[in-house]
Amino acid sequence: MTDQLSGLKEFAAGLIGDQAGAWDVAGQLPLSELRKLGERGLLCAEVPPAMGGLGLTSGENGELTAFVGSLCSSTRSIMTSHGMAAWMVSRFGDKTQRRDYLAELTSGKLAAVGFSEPGAGSDLAALSTELRSDGNEFVLSGQKMWVTGASYADYVMVLARFGDAAAVVAVPTDAPGVELEPIDVAVLGCRAAGHINVRLDDVRLPASAVLGGGGQDLTMLFTVALSYGRISVAWGCTGIVRACLKAAVEHARRREQSGKKIGEHQLVARHLAELFAAEQVSTRVCEQASAAWQAYSPDLVTATVLAKHVAAGHAAHGSSTAVQVLGSAGAVDGHVVARAYRDSKVMEIIEGSNEISQLILAHHALSQTY
Repeated sequence: MTDQLSGLKEFAAGLIGDQAGAWDVAGQLPLSELRKLGERGLLCAEVPPAMGGLGLTSGENGELTAFVGSLCSSTRSIMTSHGMAAWMVSRFGDKTQRRDYLAELTSGKLAAVGFSEPGAGSDLAALSTELRSDGNEFVLSGQKMWVTGASYADYVMVLARFGDAAAVVAVPTDAPGVELEPIDVAVLGCRAAGHINVRLDDVRLPASAVLGGGGQDLTMLFTVALSYGRISVAWGCTGIVRACLKAAVEHARRREQSGKKIGEHQLVARHLAELFAAEQVSTRVCEQASAAWQAYSPDLVTATVLAKHVAAGHAAHGSSTAVQVLGSAGAVDGHVVARAYRDSKVMEIIEGSNEISQLILAHHALSQTY
């Protein structure tokens, strides 16, 4: 592990500490802590140093993401959303936009990403948010739902239709016509990640807000953005598994039943073995995806889908196993494995549900010669 990565982990651990359970129960992250993480460049650590970032590789950023995910999935969710926003600027912005927006996103300003709509999730054909030009300005109208981190964000990167093509628009959350609507229901997982609905009522924006001038292919925009998100979520799920393994092992070493530590009971030992295997498999598949990302591999999309699907599944099953091992000790609201149990279920839905992932992987399998 590099000294830089060790220092970043230490910095994150110092800010998060043992507060994640309380943040989860309250449903709120401290904005000051998020800004400190942003100022350190930790929320989008792959941004090159020339653009104000830390220049971590995908694998290094993945290990950082897993570490933060092992401490607090809500904070990791902000890392994923903010990092995806920075990646979209890096990938689609022009030279001036990259310089200006990335300088902000690596110095404390926060960003979210708006994809889902009331009638559009995985179905891109149903996307209805629209961007249109009006003289020297652009006008954006529509609605985005379940925007992770939007309650903390200074910008929301909005995916919109733009004529016969698409565009990504950097929308300041305090711009006239932007309405942030809190979700007035108890959220199952990542409760403190600041999910919010965003209404866009004829929001007027300068040309500098439209990344690369717009006109990109909708499917390409969606796929490129989601590939980053899937790697990030996969590493975050690996962090969940690691946290569950740690909690289960520590409990199994302490807790006695029938005159011996419960870890010595064969059925409990089986649970620990399954958690260990889940952590190892999740790590390897994430490493493979990050290697594909770093190498600009043609297998990148498949590798990221596979990593997200496998790691999310292991997180969901592993957290259930950890709750089983800890029993009532792990069933307390805010406890690390109780949080993991709820958070991991959401991970099987976001950035492509299990079913969507399976369809993509099946299509890949059918295209191969064996």
